[in-house]
Amino acid sequence: MKFPKQTKTYCKKCKKHTIHKITQAKNKDRGPLKKGSIKRGKLRGRGIGAGNKGKWGSKPAISKWKRTGAKTSKKLNLILTCNECKTKQIKSGQRAKKVELA
Repeated sequence: MKFPKQTKTYCKKCKKHTIHKITQAKNKDRGPLKKGSIKRGKLRGRGIGAGNKGKWGSKPAISKWKRTGAKTSKKLNLILTCNECKTKQIKSGQRAKKVELA
């Protein structure tokens, strides 16, 4: 999908329509000590004791919950940077196989 390098959209800070530069956001990995991570759970002592441990319990030998039929495209995030005040807005959820800023 082709996107223009610049577009005129509404800036929340300037409170008017200005020219914005479009760039694609880079994907970053979630850290091992973020809130829902298994490593953090183990450090906090989750999965120890009796009863149903849910997410923190033992995993099956073969994953029975694997999804079939993956999607062909990924959602991408575009960053809109205002040329006047340099504030950034994120336009998320655009689905495309290939992105081209022309």
